[in-house]
Amino acid sequence: MSEICYRVPLIIRGRVIDDCTEEFGGRKGGLRFVTPDVGRYFHDLVNLPAESMSRYQQTPIREIADFLDALSYRLNLDDNPYLREAFEVSCQTSGISRSILEALYRNTARHQFCREHVLEYAEDRIGIAYLEGWVPRLMGDGTNSAIRAFGARAVHVIAGNTPAVAFNTVLRSAVTRSDCITKTPSNDPLTFVAILRTMIELDPTHPVTRHFSGSYWKGGNEQFESRLYRPEHVEKIVAWGGFDSIKHITKYLQPGLDLITLDPKHSASVIGYEALASEDSLRDVAQRAACDIGAYNQELCANARMIYVECDAEDPEQLEKLNRLGEYIYQALQTLPAHLSTPAKYLSPGLKEELDGLFMLEDWYRVYRENDFCGAVIVSQSDEPVSFAASLACRTANLVPIKSLDLIMQRINSSTQTIGVYPVTTKTAIRDGLALRGAQMIVTLGYVARMNSIGPMDGIEPERRMLKWVVDQTQDESIPGPWVDTSGSSQN
Repeated sequence: MSEICYRVPLIIRGRVIDDCTEEFGGRKGGLRFVTPDVGRYFHDLVNLPAESMSRYQQTPIREIADFLDALSYRLNLDDNPYLREAFEVSCQTSGISRSILEALYRNTARHQFCREHVLEYAEDRIGIAYLEGWVPRLMGDGTNSAIRAFGARAVHVIAGNTPAVAFNTVLRSAVTRSDCITKTPSNDPLTFVAILRTMIELDPTHPVTRHFSGSYWKGGNEQFESRLYRPEHVEKIVAWGGFDSIKHITKYLQPGLDLITLDPKHSASVIGYEALASEDSLRDVAQRAACDIGAYNQELCANARMIYVECDAEDPEQLEKLNRLGEYIYQALQTLPAHLSTPAKYLSPGLKEELDGLFMLEDWYRVYRENDFCGAVIVSQSDEPVSFAASLACRTANLVPIKSLDLIMQRINSSTQTIGVYPVTTKTAIRDGLALRGAQMIVTLGYVARMNSIGPMDGIEPERRMLKWVVDQTQDESIPGPWVDTSGSSQN
């Protein structure tokens, strides 16, 4: 084994299993870690007594909110050895810098698990009444239709680009009162496990603790996954991942097994002509755009990469202002606070080669860049983006001048997750069009890092899809039943 090798125990509904015999490597940072052979504990993992889920469904949402609130205070980076270890590992493997990760590990639990936030989340995303009882509705035909949302048995295949994914998976599963089996990512195998170990120390018998499991197994382990992904064991798969990962999971799908995908996307900004009106507006917009580009070192799907500016590239005065905007954005990137953004930890060789090559295309692109780690702002001198737009990363963005908002809209498609828009009046005017083109989150330019987690995600409502929505209908007995012949005809 390697000299530094972390232990990643298997957690099964309040039980810590630490007989680590399997060694794996992370995707970044030279990480090595050992885990138990999850196949040996397959029956423990899938054996969920029906009475346990029944009791869980009767647990009031307020009690769950109280538990998560208490948990948040124990997830303290200074005092919690599990969380501290997860943080140190993430510092090795994440594309996010240490100062940003520290802010995330210090603040995410208290924000996500705060009692008031949990209750607001449950009410807004689902409706607490549907979680705690049958909600009746009298239909036009006299039928009384009562609906209730029940938790399901689910496997979560989570991403490791930010520790916030682990915290959100806990929140989402607890609020829906789902039984949660989580496959942790190889570049962050410890954060989710750290949360579960803290749950166990807080209250090993609490219904929430008793319905969370998690560990690592290598994706593509068909011997294990072909047994796990069956309707008799799980009802939902919530998967974060790219094309190959999702395609692999789809081969297990069958009636009774629902796949909810939260796949990687790219985001953009739309900036109206008002940005070019004055020096003050250029500076203001530059600061906002830099924040949307550089937050969390551009490791999130929500980070802007393409910046479409309402500007006529054939007008030399407008193009000169656009170039100044690009320069100001680059300058603003360098001054973002360290808890939000820092110089990049790395630059992929492919992106470096593309950026280096742009200096030979000065008639087509103006490039603001000092070194491989401070990011770059590329200003197209026509309405053509760079050929490597899909690879923009490490605080690198491309400003593209487009003559009108209508033409900008044509650049948006269903792979575009978040759109930051300036000014607000333009956002209001184009939001319907952006939605029809495929955009899934529309925010004020500069506020991507402060998007509220309440509301749909990726154009869907994953929490509602995680639930089983059961209908109980009672018909009006004063109306003849279907077995009664009301046609007026008689039979001989």
